[in-house]
Amino acid sequence: MASKSQSAERKARIEEMRRAERARERRSRIITITASAVVVAALVAGGAYLLNKESDKKEQEQAAAKAPVKDEKSWDAKKLGRNHVTEAVTYPMTPPVGGDHHQVWMNCQGDVYKEAVQDVNAVHSLEHGAVWVTYNDKASDADVKALGEKVEKTPYSFMSPVKNQAGALMLSAWGKQVTVDSATDPRVDQFFTKYVQGEQTPEPGAACTGGMGAQ
Repeated sequence: MASKSQSAERKARIEEMRRAERARERRSRIITITASAVVVAALVAGGAYLLNKESDKKEQEQAAAKAPVKDEKSWDAKKLGRNHVTEAVTYPMTPPVGGDHHQVWMNCQGDVYKEAVQDVNAVHSLEHGAVWVTYNDKASDADVKALGEKVEKTPYSFMSPVKNQAGALMLSAWGKQVTVDSATDPRVDQFFTKYVQGEQTPEPGAACTGGMGAQ
């Protein structure tokens, strides 16, 4: 009888241990499923947030591209010459925003020139859809530095000093030009968004490398 009683107790203990193990497994599965659901939900929410943020950014860029730039000057692109010439050209505006130009363009793949560049080469870069950032001696070192950093990050843009320009800081594209107050002027980003390879570009997609380098 004692042997049967001990055997029954062992079976009961084993069964209890099995029940406890099954309960632990169920808890582990529940915890794993719950944690996975939380992670998936977080990823979905994060993805939706990023998509919405990217969508908002694109909408803002599209709005900026359509909105007029305050105090911007414009010239009729159709009346700006586009012939290749070998002689110097006298342009009616400084810096020039279009006209006849040299067959070799200035490299404009985020190039920052410390010395003045030739107008006839720079104008060719504008024809390719580049934005040209220029400054004179009245510009602050901080603004020149900040604009230079922006240009370096922006393909189809370049920067150089132009001593005889009217404004301390100016931005030019083909047929377009604006004088800005500082590197943080909101018109800087707007001008870049609107005119880097913008609709005004006579030769969209043309190269900004393989041209003329620093003088």
